[in-house]
Amino acid sequence: AKNVAMQAAAMNPIALNEAGVDAAIIEKEIEIAKEQLRAEGKPEAMLDNISKGKIQRFYKDNTLVNQDYIKDGSMSVAAYIKSVDANLTVTGFSRVALG
Repeated sequence: AKNVAMQAAAMNPIALNEAGVDAAIIEKEIEIAKEQLRAEGKPEAMLDNISKGKIQRFYKDNTLVNQDYIKDGSMSVAAYIKSVDANLTVTGFSRVALG
């Protein structure tokens, strides 16, 4: 529990998993990704597929269980939790910041 709490404190995830991310945030991220891709000259037909990949990267960077584990970058937090105890499940977290 301490290592997962340290992960949440250090990496500041916005949600536990994909289901916890507000749909408005995802829509905004998709629009940002599409605008960046248009600026790079990518064809319109490819924007949806490429932006889906960017959203997966967003989840990996911003959801606790999908983040790379800070003590061992070769595994995700979910993989670390399963390595500690296969029956262990994280159901939520709260992060408090002062200042």
